[in-house]
Order: sequence, then C-alpha cells, then structure tokens
Amino acid sequence: MALDGMFLYQLRQELAEKALDARVDRIHQPTREEIIIALRWKGGAGKLLLSANAGSPRIHFTETSPENPKQPPMFCMLLRKHLGSARLVRMEQVGMDRILHLVFESVNELGDLVELTLAMEIMGRHSNIILIDQNGRIIDAIKRIDAEMSSVRQILPGMLYQLPPAQADKLDLLHTQVGEIVEKIAEAGGREISKALLQTVLGMSPLTCREAENYAVHTADVRAGEMSQQQKQRLEEWLSMLQLRLREHSGVPTILLESSGKPRDFAFLPIHQYRGALIVREMNSYSALLDSFYAERDLIDRMKQRSHDLLRLLANTSDRIARKIAAQEEELKECANREKLKQNGDLIHANLYQMEKGQSVLRVQNFYEEDLPLVDIPLDPALTPSQNAQKYYSEYRKQDTAEKKLQELIEQSREEIQYLDTVFDSLARTVKESELTAIREELSETGYIKSYKGKNKKPEKLLPLEYRSSDGFTILVGRNNVQNDRLTLKEAHNYDMWFHTQKIPGSHTIVIADGKQIPNRTLEEAAVIAAYHSRARDSALVPVDYTIIKNVKKPSGAKPGKVIYDRFETAVVTPDKERVAALLIKG
Repeated sequence: MALDGMFLYQLRQELAEKALDARVDRIHQPTREEIIIALRWKGGAGKLLLSANAGSPRIHFTETSPENPKQPPMFCMLLRKHLGSARLVRMEQVGMDRILHLVFESVNELGDLVELTLAMEIMGRHSNIILIDQNGRIIDAIKRIDAEMSSVRQILPGMLYQLPPAQADKLDLLHTQVGEIVEKIAEAGGREISKALLQTVLGMSPLTCREAENYAVHTADVRAGEMSQQQKQRLEEWLSMLQLRLREHSGVPTILLESSGKPRDFAFLPIHQYRGALIVREMNSYSALLDSFYAERDLIDRMKQRSHDLLRLLANTSDRIARKIAAQEEELKECANREKLKQNGDLIHANLYQMEKGQSVLRVQNFYEEDLPLVDIPLDPALTPSQNAQKYYSEYRKQDTAEKKLQELIEQSREEIQYLDTVFDSLARTVKESELTAIREELSETGYIKSYKGKNKKPEKLLPLEYRSSDGFTILVGRNNVQNDRLTLKEAHNYDMWFHTQKIPGSHTIVIADGKQIPNRTLEEAAVIAAYHSRARDSALVPVDYTIIKNVKKPSGAKPGKVIYDRFETAVVTPDKERVAALLIKG
C-alpha cells in the first residue's frame, strides 16, 4: 500500500487545515491497535482515527463508527486522562518519514498548561502510537517494546522518546536538486529504475516509483544505467512535477480499483501505469480515500480476530464429520455384496435334500444365472445344512439393515456439513459484534458450543438488513440462520417473494409484496442482493431461485436456515457491491 512519506506530507496538510485548534471531545479504543479521537472545532466536528495495525497503519478522519468494548482498554483510559479536553495546536511530520507528531495543549493535575505529543509512527509491523510528555519522556504506548523485543529501540513508560533510526542514505526531494537525484539513479547500473528510486528518494512508495519509471521509459526493461539522455530528461521532468506538487500541496487523492470494485491501492497523484487494467478514481479528500480503502477490510479483519475461535471450531467439526462420512462410506461398500449372502442362503435351502452335516463346502448350480454355472458355497461344518442357510440369511438381514442405517447417517452428516457451511458463510459476512453474538447463540442452541451468555444483560436486538428497491418495495435479508428462519417462516406472508442462491450457502432474502404485483426490476434487484449476501459474492452469473413464501417449507427436525421449496424460477445475476449499497436502508 502507498501510505508513504510523500502521501503523509499531503495528508498532514489536509488534517491540519481541518483540525488545528480543535478540542478533544471523546477518545475511544475499538481494537487493541486503534484509537479514535473525537474532535470539535468552530463550526464542525470529526473523528480522527489512528491505527497501529501492522497491515493497515494510518491516520485520517473517518465516517465509520466501529463498536467499542464495554470496558475501555488501559491505554484508552490513559489518553482520556491526559488528553481529555486538550487542544490540538500542531501537526509535525518528521522530515519525509512516515511519522506524524500531534502536539496538544493540556492542563495537568496541578492545573498547569503543558504540551503533550501523540506520535503516530507508520512503519508496518513496527507501527505504534506513543504518548510523550513535555520533557520528551514516554508516558505510554499502544505497543510497549522491551529489550527482548528490540535491541535497537525500546518504547516503555518513563524512557526518553527517540525517533526510529533515520534513513540517512536517502535524499529528500524537497531539499535536493532533481538533477542530482537523476544522476544518482543513473549510477545504479543494472538495477530497475523504480527500485533505484525506492532506495534513493525518501518517502516514495513502490507505486510512485513505478509511475516515475513508466513516464520516463514506458517499460521496466530499461535499467537505471541504460537510460538515454532523453529518458533522463523525462525522469527529471516527472520528478520536478512531483516536487512541485509536494511544495504546493497540489496532490490528487487517487484510489485504484479492480473491475469488481475491490480497492487495490492508492496514491496522492494520478496513476497511468496500469493502462486500463485497474479503475483509477479521484476522491474528494485523503481522509475519504483512506476511509473507503480500509473500512471494509478493517471490518473483515476485526471480525476475523473476534470470530477466530468459532472459525476453528467449525473447521475442526467439518473435518471430523468429513472423516466420519469417509469411514461410513467404506462400511457401506462392504454391504454391497449382501445380495450374494441371500443368494447363498437360497441355494443352500434349495439343496438341503442332498446335504449332510459336517460339510465345509457346497458345490451347486447357481440358478440365478442363465448358464447355471457351478459355484462353491463355504459352510460351517459344525452347523446343520438348515442352520448354514439361516446363517447366510441372518448376515444378509444384518447388512441390509446396516446399509439403510449407514445411508441415513451419511445423509445426516452431509446435511450437517451443509448447515456448518451456512454458518461459515454468515461468519464471513459479519460486520458487527451483535451479529457475531447472534451466531454464537445459534451454535449454542444447536449444541456446537457450551451455553453462551453474552457480557450484556440486554443484547442489542439484531434486525435484518433492509433494502428499498427502485420501485419502492422493501427487501429484507437475514443475517444468520436463526434470523433466516424467523423471516421466512414467521414474518413473511404467503405471497411475499423468497430468494436464495441455488445450492450455494447464503441469506434468505424476502421482497415484501404488500398485496402488490412485484415488478421485474425489483425481482432482479432482489436476486442481485441475494447473490451478494452469499458465498458467491465475488462470482459472476450466480443462479438465484425465487418463489412465493407459500412454496417454502421447513423439513421436520431440520437445522436452522434449512428449508425446501418448489414451483420456483431462477434468475442468473452478477453481484454488484455498489448497486447493493445504493439500495441499503438499514444495515
């Protein structure tokens, strides 16, 4: 990702224009590595997000409202103590590094005005948020680093704050002649131009370096030491443009999207290197860009962390059931010869007149086959001929019963795996703690986990997702199996329309007819919504079955979410995230 020093340089200006002189209103810590500071300023307010997450470290204003823990973490309490009602007076970037210092004026316990610094260090897995007092000593950090974790730099309360080791061998574009940089790149010999730039210029991301290379030589085949004079001039021209954008803070917040709409990367200037392979879209602000880029991914990551135990349970349970099915199918193969047992009993019974006790083999013609071949039937010499026949009949009946029972058990196991797949699907789409709690309760009620009692005495009532079609019809989507059952079997009426992906785990989707004829456009939109809320979310041409509620039934004893239906039609649609989002009313 491209939150490099140059991007931060542009972002800092945007943040400062909005937030300087703002006062701290509230502080929350929704996750272990993330802080949200609610700020108020004359005529406005905003939520400043700081994340030290290794996969998405950043700082920006956010419109999202993540759920907060009932008990604030210690670092959050400490920030509230020191920064509550503080005034943000400065934002200082350390050179072109990815380090931003937020300087606050606050009143200490003695009533004195003091300056406190909140350092946002954006450094991959070493990212951190550190509170520093006016004497430069660390009050605390969201990640404490001791000598065992790092021999280079410790971050512990009471220690003097020291900046991370500087990249002394790199050049700062704002304080270096562009021609000097180009000559240094040319000295890199057989190295790729983009990699030479990355190792030479401070604060440039790989994406920005590739953009410079693309402009200068149009290909990665030309090495740094092979540039012609014209190519050097083009590189100098591009770097001069970049230098001017930085000095004038005239960057362009740019997000790069895959054709599916999934964010791939971002930058602070227009990007041309992909030549149409990615969608390039300008955003209104850097904060809006980062909020859009990370919001969905952060929700998914957050829920993955909180649902890790359930995912492991479901995976282990599914594996165990799959192994059980394999063993049962092996047993079933052994029952395949049961007709031969009955046949042996019949042949013995038909030849009792010519048999004697003590025989170990009976050789007779097999009248079950056209050419009447001779067959040898093993006998127990200790048994009478009649008892040998009964022994074969008994084995036949035993295997016949076993086959029916095994088929029943295998079918039950397959249905159980199908049910667990639907829970997997629901878990994969959870974005709220309340949704996760509902799934835990479902698994408790179905016996997969011990009785679950949430921390809240009054858990938040979880409502279905609600959409409004272009024709004004309400479309409801279940968030989990229990809610799917309630929607389909209790709340929907006979002539409401029910949708579900064909043979693919997904949510029950209901169009409320309200006594009206449902237009084709609404039917198609509901099918798209159903496909989006299924395991086939990222697929194309997804089959979605739909029928009136009257045709949907729940088999006796079936697990939550399991229904059967008939007299249905099928729509083939492609899930569309933006189209679905545009129809959302409550989610």
